Amino acid sequence: MRILIIEDEPIIALDLHDTLIEAGFAVVGVANRLDQALEFIAESSFDAAIVDANLAGESASPAALALAARGLPFIVLSGYSLEQQLDGFAGSQFLQKPCRPAQLIQALKAIDPNPQHYGPPV
Repeated sequence: MRILIIEDEPIIALDLHDTLIEAGFAVVGVANRLDQALEFIAESSFDAAIVDANLAGESASPAALALAARGLPFIVLSGYSLEQQLDGFAGSQFLQKPCRPAQLIQALKAIDPNPQHYGPPV
């Protein structure tokens, strides 16, 4: 499963990248700004995304709306609570930071149409 990471904090993005690779996912890119995220969404091929709701003070809801328009599933990974999320994130899976890597991996596997590609749970 090919994943796009949309995360503005470099250490968190690197940790997500490494966690996903170790779990058998392919990371197609990391966008740390909204304009990068929108470019990736428009021009890249991937199966799902992990989206931080806030990118350096700017809402990532336009990226969430672009993902939804393409029919791509995504998980919102945010330090904000579910109640604080904007409408653009409605209907997506939500995990609050910090979250355990196993929790994120299980959420991604749940949206993968080919879950047999993975080994035992992390």
